Amino acid sequence: MPGKLSTHVLDLSSGRPAAGMRIELWRGGQQVRSVVTNADGRTDAPLLAAGEVAAGEWELRFHVGEYFRTDGTAFLGVVPVRFGIADPTANYHVPLLVTPWSYSTYRGS
Repeated sequence: MPGKLSTHVLDLSSGRPAAGMRIELWRGGQQVRSVVTNADGRTDAPLLAAGEVAAGEWELRFHVGEYFRTDGTAFLGVVPVRFGIADPTANYHVPLLVTPWSYSTYRGS
C-alpha cells in the first residue's frame, strides 16, 4: 500500500490553524512543491500522494516570518524541518506548532 506525506500548521499564539502559510517541500537541493495552507492550516492535498513517496532525506520549509510579519520584522524567518523517510509505503505526517518566537514539530499519524 503506497504511503503519503502530509502536514498542518497550528498558530499557538492565536489558538487557531495557521491559514495562508506558504510551505515548500525540498529533496536533494531541488524544490518539489510549494503550497499554501487552507483555513484549517492544512494543505488541500497531500504534499506527496500515493506513488510519490520515496525513501531518503526530505525538508519542509515553513515561511513563518511571512505569516507573522505585521510591522516589517519577524523573529523567525523560514523554519526548515529535515526528516527522513525510511518506508515509502508508510504515511508520514509532519505538523508544525508555531508562535512568533518558537516552534515545535513531531511525527504525527
